[in-house]
Amino acid sequence: MPKLSVVIPCYYNEQNIPVTVQELINNEAQFPQDVTFEYVFVDDGSGDHTLQALLAAQQQYPDQLRVVQLAGNVGSYNAIVAGIAHATGDCLSVITADLQDPPELMAQMYGYWQQGFKLVIGNRQDRAETGFAKWFAQAFHWLMKRLALRNIPDGGFDFVFFDRQVANEVTKMHERNSNVFYLMVWLGFAYVSIPYVRRKREIGSSRWSLSKKIKLLIDSLLSFSYFPIRAISVIGLSLGIVALVYGLYIIALKIVDPQGPPVGLR
Repeated sequence: MPKLSVVIPCYYNEQNIPVTVQELINNEAQFPQDVTFEYVFVDDGSGDHTLQALLAAQQQYPDQLRVVQLAGNVGSYNAIVAGIAHATGDCLSVITADLQDPPELMAQMYGYWQQGFKLVIGNRQDRAETGFAKWFAQAFHWLMKRLALRNIPDGGFDFVFFDRQVANEVTKMHERNSNVFYLMVWLGFAYVSIPYVRRKREIGSSRWSLSKKIKLLIDSLLSFSYFPIRAISVIGLSLGIVALVYGLYIIALKIVDPQGPPVGLR
């Protein structure tokens, strides 16, 4: 029987956990009866009672829920890699704990996996968010698509379904502070994408601060694009040419007028 492992990174999701667990359990009805499920919740060093909520849910569903407690806050993508490393399924999915991504889409993703696709991406066609958060997300993905990975789908994504082979490749690479979803595409596996509209968060507030978003953008560009190195090289070369031209200019002045005052005093 095929086994699906769902990895859910958690950070200050105390109020989300009971609702998220129940919705995931209810979503099992969308799948064929021969599929078994494993839910790997990873507590990324939350400072609230997220861990206690997870342990309570594990007591309710002891055969299906696994709880991974990290020693501290290491970031969402590192928490996802930790969850993948603990998952035992034939296929895996990653979904957020705040239910902004629709769990019911997983059944359609599973269908594509059965057809032989190693990677299925739920890409955000639009999002219910407004203002700066929406603008930054769109700008982030636009830059990644233009400067790093031209074959990623439009709209951005952090809801994926993938084969055990992809999971093994991700864990073998031991990447840190890198966007694990872009890494899956970078590995070269053929994928199919399913567009959807991301929901507005109903419970709690996001801890995804502006500084964390900027750090992720820098880390992602450095990991998947040669653009930063090329930009630094071009700037360095340009400054070198300017310095050379200025040096030649000084030498020419000395040749024409050896006794003249220093150039800086004219």
